Amino acid sequence: MSAPPRVRFAPSPTGALHIGGARAALYNWLVARKAGGSMVLRIEDTDRERSTPENVEQILDALQWLGIDWDEGPISQVERSGRHRQVLDDLLARGLAYRTAATAEDVKVYKREHGDAVGYRGEPSADGEGAVRLRVPEHELVVHDLVRGDTTFRPEHLDEPVVARADGTALYNFAVAVDDHDAAITHVIRGEDHLSNTPKQLLVYAALGAEPPAFAHLPLLHGHDGKKLSKRHGAASVQELRAAGYLPAAIRNYIALLGWGDTDAETLIATDDLIERFELSRVSRNPARFDEPKLRWMNGRYLRELSLDELTAELERFTGRDGLRPGVEISAEKIQTLADFWPLAGFLYDGPVDDPKARKKWLAAAEHREALTDARAALADVEPFTVEAIDAALRDVVAARGTKAKDVFQPVRVAVAGTAASPGLFESLAVLGREEALSRIDVALRAPA
Repeated sequence: MSAPPRVRFAPSPTGALHIGGARAALYNWLVARKAGGSMVLRIEDTDRERSTPENVEQILDALQWLGIDWDEGPISQVERSGRHRQVLDDLLARGLAYRTAATAEDVKVYKREHGDAVGYRGEPSADGEGAVRLRVPEHELVVHDLVRGDTTFRPEHLDEPVVARADGTALYNFAVAVDDHDAAITHVIRGEDHLSNTPKQLLVYAALGAEPPAFAHLPLLHGHDGKKLSKRHGAASVQELRAAGYLPAAIRNYIALLGWGDTDAETLIATDDLIERFELSRVSRNPARFDEPKLRWMNGRYLRELSLDELTAELERFTGRDGLRPGVEISAEKIQTLADFWPLAGFLYDGPVDDPKARKKWLAAAEHREALTDARAALADVEPFTVEAIDAALRDVVAARGTKAKDVFQPVRVAVAGTAASPGLFESLAVLGREEALSRIDVALRAPA
């Protein structure tokens, strides 16, 4: 029986956690949780100018909000610099690496003399100074990629890579491989943009005499136009999705499907089911398209699966307001994100909004003001002030005036909401109550046409 997998998520804290990074974190987490394995969180913070504590906190906050936890870490890569130097010194001492003063121009000259397909081979510097290059072994290197299949690299085509600067600080590919080796990582699941790094990291494993992990390079994320996902396509980070009012469960569901498909072709898959069903073997090589309208639809489905109390609690946290339950009850079917609620129902709590176009269309004409006057008189006599009674009273006004329903309902809606879009009119009036509803209608009737 094979040992449980050990995976790692290793973001660079140079900004917010983007959707592609969130998907990589989720896939690692699903693999670990399905098989009872472990997930290590490592912060690759060697870029000291951009790797700020604030950015680290953003990443941790985004992962925690998404419900993606980890078993070890967060581990700071820069704090492992001593270990990286120790390994470098050992490789230098054993002749598996060497210091060189060769420049990029020297490499170009070598390629012109030997051909571009021939890997660069250098000589140790006479004074023992310079950057550190790793020697290439004579045997083939094979990337076992669970998404793309096996890829073989012949040694004569591989350059001897620079793995450390002249001051001894390790470069990315060396540090990553050492860290993964020391952490006993069994699977490296990351974006396809790291594919070109893999041969260099295999060289480090070869120098260490260690078995490399299995790799899984995830397909790129594109926008709706087929181009690489960026801010021009809408929300590009977890923080932006949270601010836009999406639920963590809906995001987990949606980004799991970006490149992976279950055999049942279901769309709405609860997180527990994702854990049970997820298989790296079903991750596609083809780029996946991030479609925010589809995420909105999915999020709406998740919102409607919440109880009224649960949805109210979510909206009260999101808006920072209390006492929203009556408005939530009449708005739940019309919102797809938490951010949709306040533009739709905020007038119930903060008074009518200012929509000049709606006022001009529905409160300026004489017939609309007359309809509003008749509606006001009818509402004043409604007892009890319930949805059913309000409905009947306003429909009686429509019948008495011999007009279309909208020519009565819309002036009332704009008078109490300030705009032509709201939850159900009868429900909104009932939530406002008779006194507040009549007061708002009176203000609208006193306003200049």
